[in-house]
Amino acid sequence: RSEIIPKTKQLKVLNLKLSDAGIYTCEYGSHTVSISLHVFELTISSHGHFLPNEVPKLTLMQNSSKPLPDLSITLFNSNNNTVITKPLQNTRQKYILELKKLEATDSGTWMCHVHADSPLINQNIAFDVKVLGFQNPVLERKYATVDSTVILSWHLNFQKIIWKGGFTGQLNWKQHQNATPHELLDFNVTAWGVQHKTKKSSHFRFEIPESKSESTIELKLPKVHFNHSGQYQCQLVYNRRYAQNKIELVVMKVSANPVGPLPRGTKTTLICQVSSPLPPNAHLLWERVNGTQADVKKSTQNEAKVEVNVSAAGLWNCHLIEDNDMKISLRYPVEEAPVWISYAVTGASIGGSVLVFGLACLCIISGISWQRRRQRAKRMIRARQHLLENKTCQCQQ
Repeated sequence: RSEIIPKTKQLKVLNLKLSDAGIYTCEYGSHTVSISLHVFELTISSHGHFLPNEVPKLTLMQNSSKPLPDLSITLFNSNNNTVITKPLQNTRQKYILELKKLEATDSGTWMCHVHADSPLINQNIAFDVKVLGFQNPVLERKYATVDSTVILSWHLNFQKIIWKGGFTGQLNWKQHQNATPHELLDFNVTAWGVQHKTKKSSHFRFEIPESKSESTIELKLPKVHFNHSGQYQCQLVYNRRYAQNKIELVVMKVSANPVGPLPRGTKTTLICQVSSPLPPNAHLLWERVNGTQADVKKSTQNEAKVEVNVSAAGLWNCHLIEDNDMKISLRYPVEEAPVWISYAVTGASIGGSVLVFGLACLCIISGISWQRRRQRAKRMIRARQHLLENKTCQCQQ
């Protein structure tokens, strides 16, 4: 593993090991020159390949011919920021440091700075940290309206960090936190970055769109239903270790009670509803198009539904607003019923009242007649008994 460069008489040692540390002497005639070689060995757990929230361990070993110096070690991440470490072992020959929990954004080239006063050492050792994960936020919330089309996307970073190992994953859905999850699809990515997807469930209609990027997992709902809401979780598996990322789909719908055109003089209730309670920074808002401030109704905090009473025709909008940003909106037109329908409704109401009154009178008359017949029948029974008693007395005489 060594060679001498003829022109400069330099000694070149390849693939240094800790055991290569020591004193090297060069003799030339009566001249002797000695050089002390100090060797460091830096290793990182999992060969520098991690998933989010994992805690790496860094091991630094040193060897030299002289008594080993006490080292001061400082770590810098890929953004050149100092990393706080927890020392687990310090024996001068071997230092073990525990790092913080990693995030996908921690991927890159890190620097280990080694310092000692005697002998003077200022050595920088570079090493790579690769964190396979998602470029999405930890929990992303996506809003959709009933019957709309929505695409849910998870952006992986394996191409960005040049991840050379293969890994697998799956996409699950559950309607709420404690519900049973349903596997929708699974996928695998080869060591060359080629992605393969397989549909696993027909729980509801969805599609796997053709993605332009191999580092993106997508799910398409061509016609969103209210019960499509819930948590969609993408999970990565690498060397029996797991990483996951969730997208919460919130679906909004509008309706009226009663449904249909609004007859004159009547009212209807417009209902705007979302599939799950909203966060504190979001709310629902009913407003009438070209209406006044009185035609506005806002939901209370964490409320999943808001209602407004309407007595006239018009166009109403329900907005879902988060941090003063309108996320989605649905319209509901309230139409006025034709005049003949209003008359028919009025006539039906009057006719119904008359019918009820007539039925009540009929019931009263029938009750009186039945009572009279019952009393007449009782009198006839008593008269018959009286005659029978009189006839019996004459026979005895």
